[in-house]
Amino acid sequence: MASKHQWEIASPEPVAAGRLVTALGISPLLAQCLVNRGVTDPDLAARFLEPRLKQLADPFLLPNMRVAIDRLFKARESGETITIFGDYDVDGITSTALLKVSLEKLGWKVRHYLPHRMDDGYGLSREAVEKCLENCTNTMFLAVDCGSTNTESITWLGEKGVDVLVLDHHQVVDPAPPALAIVNPQLAADGEPCFRELCSAGLAFKMLHAVVKEGRTRGDEAMADFDLRPYLDFVALGTVADQVPLTGENRILVDSGLNRLSETIRPGLIALKEVALTKPEVGVYEVGFQLGPRLNAAGRLESADAALDLLLAPDAGAAQRLAREIDEQNKERQSTQKEITDHLIDGLRLRFDPEKDFAIVEGQAHWHLGVVGIVAGRVKDEFYRPAIVLGGDGSLLRGSGRSVQGFDLAAALRECDDLLIDHGGHAMASGLTMEPGKLDAFRERFNQVARQHMEGVVSQPTLRIDAETTLYELTMARLRELEGLQPTGQSNPAVQLIIRNLELQRPPFRMGQDQRHAKLHVTDGAITTEAVMWNVPEGETPEGRFDLAAAASINEFRGRTSVQLKVLDWRVAGS
Repeated sequence: MASKHQWEIASPEPVAAGRLVTALGISPLLAQCLVNRGVTDPDLAARFLEPRLKQLADPFLLPNMRVAIDRLFKARESGETITIFGDYDVDGITSTALLKVSLEKLGWKVRHYLPHRMDDGYGLSREAVEKCLENCTNTMFLAVDCGSTNTESITWLGEKGVDVLVLDHHQVVDPAPPALAIVNPQLAADGEPCFRELCSAGLAFKMLHAVVKEGRTRGDEAMADFDLRPYLDFVALGTVADQVPLTGENRILVDSGLNRLSETIRPGLIALKEVALTKPEVGVYEVGFQLGPRLNAAGRLESADAALDLLLAPDAGAAQRLAREIDEQNKERQSTQKEITDHLIDGLRLRFDPEKDFAIVEGQAHWHLGVVGIVAGRVKDEFYRPAIVLGGDGSLLRGSGRSVQGFDLAAALRECDDLLIDHGGHAMASGLTMEPGKLDAFRERFNQVARQHMEGVVSQPTLRIDAETTLYELTMARLRELEGLQPTGQSNPAVQLIIRNLELQRPPFRMGQDQRHAKLHVTDGAITTEAVMWNVPEGETPEGRFDLAAAASINEFRGRTSVQLKVLDWRVAGS
């Protein structure tokens, strides 16, 4: 069987890795993994392996933070109410919760508004802003996780005498919207400190840091002993769920935030962990696959207010009720998502032409807007093409896109601007709105843009392998050492290794619902190690002598601890 990936094995760097081995006393394997991640300086490597909050940079180095903080303090002094206008995904919800709770505690008058995915459109839309102002007259908006492309809405608010601060990480339109201040790392000039890895939850923490720092400078007693660390649970949730790079300051924030999340005393997060059956020690997996999807489900199917209310729940009773509610919404989301995904992928398999189809664009008015982004991701994974999936929004189509490595989705949509009503996002994920009658023209144009950028590019996903190793080296001690690279995620992937010339020590054992998974026992003739393959069809497990691409981990089951390999791909030995 041909491998499903293009294997890209990192070239050994014995000199650079050797310096780290000598300076830090680490193994050559860990040193090579650090070099693969661009960490070659011993001092930086030491900081990477032991991230600390004291390593965070001055928040005022972010573009326009000074203007934003001065306006916030002016609002507190004059008794103005600030409207925090968030977004309906986990990043938007957690950053809204963080700022609402902290600013209220520090003396600001705060209200919040989360747009409704089906009713209010994408981002800081005019419809949502008008609806928000119907219930409360405001002179100040703080747009969080949105606003960088909403020129019309911000102009309209300015005409109404409303100052707008934007705290966002998405790409900014040119010219930028006329907000009083846009705190967005995308605006940093060349040579200035770069915080582009941060999502809005991280930026919200930076803004809170700037508020406290400014307050202490002004002699504000409320700020003197204010502890920012309890808010890092929100930051970890938003950062991991938004799938931004776990490098730079994100690595520091998530490392500390996951510890806070594991020990949280917030009733809402305790209840959420209970319904998700999350283990006590929360890691990236638990956020990405258990907690995050449930918080997202509320905004996908109904209103994100239920998720925000859960994070802000004052007691266990309210929290447990809300947690059960969004858990049921998540089950409904899973069912709706599976129905659309299965229908779409089955149809595409019949007509997809890899020689002509450089991108996939599909839309149906009856598809649920709340799941089209997830479906686009599944389609992208199945065919390894940029994929856009749209559902019905009244008389319009609205949807989401997911991209493959090397293809800037947001830039491609700008080349189709005349066919779209609205669009925004970043290189790997974007949203858009269009008239149904322009779907075919958009599909053709988008495919042309993809062809220009992707022709000649490998049409298989790349599997980046850190190093070649042996079963003998994969001891418990070695895996404990490699855990120093955690938290792993975007731009800091889990360690992926190649182990050559193996065979099965016994036939595969089928397990799980519908026998979809397989447990293997692989051997090099001297050592036998357990391996698992998830969602593997019959006939696709290794046979004969083979090379294995795998991620190694420590498996704990029923009090027994062992080394376990997760199979990523395999191929005939020596091929």
